Amino acid sequence: MPKYNLKPIVKEETTKERAYKEIKSAILNGYISYDEIFTEVQLAESLNTSRTPIREAVQDLIKEGLVIAIPRKGLTVRKITENELEQIFMLRISIESEVIKKLTGMISQKQLEELKQICQDQEEAMNNDEGAVFINLDQNFHLTLTRFASYELVEQVLLNLHDLSTLIGLQAVKRKNRMNEVLQEHLAIIEAMETQDPEQAARRMIEHLRLTNKSIKLQEKGETS
Repeated sequence: MPKYNLKPIVKEETTKERAYKEIKSAILNGYISYDEIFTEVQLAESLNTSRTPIREAVQDLIKEGLVIAIPRKGLTVRKITENELEQIFMLRISIESEVIKKLTGMISQKQLEELKQICQDQEEAMNNDEGAVFINLDQNFHLTLTRFASYELVEQVLLNLHDLSTLIGLQAVKRKNRMNEVLQEHLAIIEAMETQDPEQAARRMIEHLRLTNKSIKLQEKGETS
């Protein structure tokens, strides 16, 4: 076959894809709160683009359950109910405990080092009081475990669940000492994997997720009390 010396075409992001990422990031990082109403026009002006890509991006966010439309008013960030939160963590505990058990028997030293690096980055974010960065790294930690286990379909499910819980998780990690607790819980999970103890790793993951759920509930009660 002849060599044409052609370089592969790298697909550039569309305006709609860039708008989607920017809006989603603003929501998950808490820059757009669930108690404010905003419009496509405001988003378009902020991103200096037309309304068409904004409308398409917003429709994707509505489908994902991150944004809801209020007739004749605009858009708002979805507020997660207590019942939904219970379901999110029920699913996460069921799924992630099984993922960690499978992974513990096959994880490499290089992969363990990657997880430790995420924890180091979390420690840096904690010391700099960067809650949004810490939350993003937390999501990365959990999704990296699923990626290492080669569970692509599970990763997609977890990504949606993480996004929903992140809507109210930012303030929860800012609760006194919670970031340090999360960091230590992650390190304990890594330690169990290093000793190749799948049951212990699963127990530590379950405890970590239960404590995270409890922290979010405490934050919600604080806001509504």
